[in-house]
Amino acid sequence: MLRPLALLSVALLPCNPAIAATAERAPAGTLADGTVIEAVTLTGANRVSARIISFGATLQSLTAPDRKGQLADVLLGFDDAADYERLPSYFGVTVGRYANRIDGGRFAIDGKSYQVSQNDKGNALHGGAIGFDKRQWRIVSVTEGQQASVTLALTSADGDQGFPGRVEAQVTYTLDDTGTLTIRFDATTDQPTVINMTNHAIFNLAGEGAPGGALGHRLTIPAKAITPVSPQLIPTGALRPVAGTVFDFRTARTLDEGIRDGRDPQIVYARGYDHNFALDKGITSSPELAARLEDPVSGRVLDVLTTDPGVQLYTGNFLDGTVIGKAGHLYRMGDGIALEPQKFPDAPNKPQFASARVDPAKPYSHVMIYRLSVAR
Repeated sequence: MLRPLALLSVALLPCNPAIAATAERAPAGTLADGTVIEAVTLTGANRVSARIISFGATLQSLTAPDRKGQLADVLLGFDDAADYERLPSYFGVTVGRYANRIDGGRFAIDGKSYQVSQNDKGNALHGGAIGFDKRQWRIVSVTEGQQASVTLALTSADGDQGFPGRVEAQVTYTLDDTGTLTIRFDATTDQPTVINMTNHAIFNLAGEGAPGGALGHRLTIPAKAITPVSPQLIPTGALRPVAGTVFDFRTARTLDEGIRDGRDPQIVYARGYDHNFALDKGITSSPELAARLEDPVSGRVLDVLTTDPGVQLYTGNFLDGTVIGKAGHLYRMGDGIALEPQKFPDAPNKPQFASARVDPAKPYSHVMIYRLSVAR
């Protein structure tokens, strides 16, 4: 069982409560076609800061103090904003229209079949070949005060990557003075479609590029089951209990305890962890805990909360040393951990899963939170 947060960590309280959170907007480079990338840096009085760039509505950096007050960027990614276009790797991006995988890129709505972009061994992954992560978003508002925020918008045309309906999507990042970054996704459509949006930040709480990677982090996920996958990483449709397996994170354990356990075919299929956990809480009206990640060395703690019913644990299994990231660091498997709140993968083809359907009269909304604190 999870212990109350107050027993585990302390919030990153403001150094001076009178100082409000700030937002700074600036150019951040150009895309290949000359389009200017913009960046907005949100900073709280406690020195936590989040930098968001317009390409991919991407969370480029998230900087926070450790138990000694030393600041570090805890996200894998690139220093140069243009590299997010040049070297697409999903670091910190907004994922859509549909996060995770759709079997064969095919699904049906009201008896009509759709074939969407296949970009992952015949399947659709993270919205297809040109998903929301590979688009230039519009910055529509920037605010500061008790909280600092930026809202970005994107229009996805009917037929974009094969998906039906014209979709107007928005994502809002809001940072407060307690180390809480709230990410809200909203979308409307003019005809029935499927939408599943999330953020794909990859964390190393010891600091991006820290020696030893992130596999020594302790992870807790309040989920009694996962959605097991085929060798193609498509959910079978079943729920597999985690009890007695390397997927049991109901009590905190380090990731390296199970990531190489080749006795479990699920670990073999994914080359580590790349699985959706069916959260005990299900769909909720306000964000509730989906995962807690703790770095015993720095003392940093990350709580991930969501209104959605699942969270994908991904241990960077396909990082193979060919990507050079921030500060010249070469990224390999286990250098970072992604915890992606979501509807279940392949839900459009699995009626037993919570529906990802969105209709004109029922707009889409998903709220997730990254909450940083420091262990006592």
